[in-house]
Amino acid sequence: MLSVSPLLSAFAASAIVLGLGLLVLPALDRTRTLWRALLLGTAAVLAWRYMAWRLTATVPPFALAPEPLLAWSFALLEGLTVVSSTLAFLILTRLRERGGEASRHAGWWRPGPPPRVDVYIATYNEELEVLERTIVGAKGLDHPATRVFVLDDGRRDWLRAVCARHGIGYLVRPDNAHAKAGNINHALRLRMAEPDAPDFVAVLDADFVPHRNFVSRVLALFHAPTVGLVQTPQHFFNADPIQHNLGISGAYPDEQRHFFDNVEPSRDAWGIAVCCGTSSMVRTRAVAAIGGLPTESVTEDFLLSLRLAEAGWETVYLNEPLTEGLAPEGLQEYIVQRGRWCLGMMQIIRNVYNPFGRNGLPLRHRLSVLDSLLYWTTTFPFRLASLLCPLFYWYFGVTVVNASVVEIVSYYLPYYIAVMMTLNWLSNGLFVPMLNDVSQLLAAWPITRAVATGLLTPGPHKFRVTAKGGDRTRVVVQWPLMRPFLVLLALTLGGLVVSLTSDFAFNFSHVAGDGRVIILFWTLYNLAVLALAIAACIERPRADRPLRQQVERVELEIGSRRLGAWLVTLGVGEARLSGPAGLAPGQEGHLVLPEIGPVAARVLAETPDGCRLALAPDRAQQAALIARLHTAEGAPGTGRGDLALMLRDLARSLSR
Repeated sequence: MLSVSPLLSAFAASAIVLGLGLLVLPALDRTRTLWRALLLGTAAVLAWRYMAWRLTATVPPFALAPEPLLAWSFALLEGLTVVSSTLAFLILTRLRERGGEASRHAGWWRPGPPPRVDVYIATYNEELEVLERTIVGAKGLDHPATRVFVLDDGRRDWLRAVCARHGIGYLVRPDNAHAKAGNINHALRLRMAEPDAPDFVAVLDADFVPHRNFVSRVLALFHAPTVGLVQTPQHFFNADPIQHNLGISGAYPDEQRHFFDNVEPSRDAWGIAVCCGTSSMVRTRAVAAIGGLPTESVTEDFLLSLRLAEAGWETVYLNEPLTEGLAPEGLQEYIVQRGRWCLGMMQIIRNVYNPFGRNGLPLRHRLSVLDSLLYWTTTFPFRLASLLCPLFYWYFGVTVVNASVVEIVSYYLPYYIAVMMTLNWLSNGLFVPMLNDVSQLLAAWPITRAVATGLLTPGPHKFRVTAKGGDRTRVVVQWPLMRPFLVLLALTLGGLVVSLTSDFAFNFSHVAGDGRVIILFWTLYNLAVLALAIAACIERPRADRPLRQQVERVELEIGSRRLGAWLVTLGVGEARLSGPAGLAPGQEGHLVLPEIGPVAARVLAETPDGCRLALAPDRAQQAALIARLHTAEGAPGTGRGDLALMLRDLARSLSR
């Protein structure tokens, strides 16, 4: 049995790391390179200290037998994740924010005429509700020399009519070759041959609405003649499937916040910011110099940045919320999107820019590609392996990690605490144990498959466009996604219960020794992650998209009565009021909104403090509502994690 003092001594390093973190981190400026480098460097040193111990003390001598093979395979995979983390930490040591630069260089073209800007809205199969938001936002852009075009790869007559009604351009092509990249290249060829050919082109996905100042703010960074592309962050006005299905959208930011708020500004500081497709703007002269958007990958955006870099053009990043879009609403769409990103990256590495091969990329861009390669090829397979390893012990007596509690506390715990505290200090609390694991686990198998497909097969590879819109009013259980997690949960729980309570199958306590405690904790952690993943596979109904908090004083006209009320939430087709009482479902009237006027309304239901309304705006009112909801400055959603609120919301959601 363990004595108390060795275990207490083992906790000393963790206590020091935790104590220093709690005392020092709140006082440090996270924009300072010195503090970032010091903290991330410490985390990297502790990571490699742990990894050196893992490879020298926790795996058996190599042999062609199940236990050594599994133990070494898992240790090497874990080692690759540490390599990936170390490179990511290096990138995160620096930060660049260009908001001040954009303000200083606003209107750099004066006294000459303003640059001509085309805005391309690329679409394939999106419905009117999704597209009209983007069209209305693009029409309201504040740069004077702007033309808006819808690039319709669906060749839909009704969309042509919508564009004519809004007074914007509509372009189609005879085929769908090379998907979005081919669509944009076709539009560029047509427009560059016209007298008012654009100097710059902004690209928006069909579901991304630009704020009024999107073009003017982005144009400011083209004051430097070497800048070929400016990327801005993607923000979302709806909850992604994990946020929504677990009921934590008010306390847990969307899954892409870390990349756009932290990784891209750091990449920009190293000169390796990347294009992410929508919400970007390119210099047409730079695109022409590389022969148009590249088509060798389904992620043409990342490849575009590399092509520009090879030709001497810079990609820079403006970290301001200048657009907002629709996150994938369903779990299937969420996973399809990430699988496509992974597949496209593997196509780039296999067919175009192998970071270890001969090409014209500067060293820093090779490291950028290597960073992406390591992320996709290690993070998700490691998550799957972490679920399977305890099962090898419970069912077959195979010990993958042979360690004692004292050793784990001495080597792993300080490393884990240092990494979590540092990353949460950098990111405003975006890293939450279990929830981060769930977001990785849900897409782990499709991404692992995409890695193998992209690296091992020449292609071409088919992919699916991320679906947007559609009916989201019903509870949908994603059984195909949930089934593997149910099986793993049953196997994990079964192995744990049977092995600990009976001699029915095996009793391997003599095999793992003190490490049995480690495997027990590991198993319990996996059970919690699997339970959350299963809960995330139950898709809850969504209300009118979007339904935003808009707290202000309004009036509700019902017949001859004028009722004062507080507007609590507002959407294009729905609103919730606080105040009016005694209203019956079905009553009709008007909701009087400032600057919009009386909007036809019908009472849907009473609420404890008021009522819910269905709205029926006319076309002008609908456009005004869209502009009000989506084009004002500021970011939708939350940009920081709140652990206490998250736990409360999660408990409330899971108890329903």
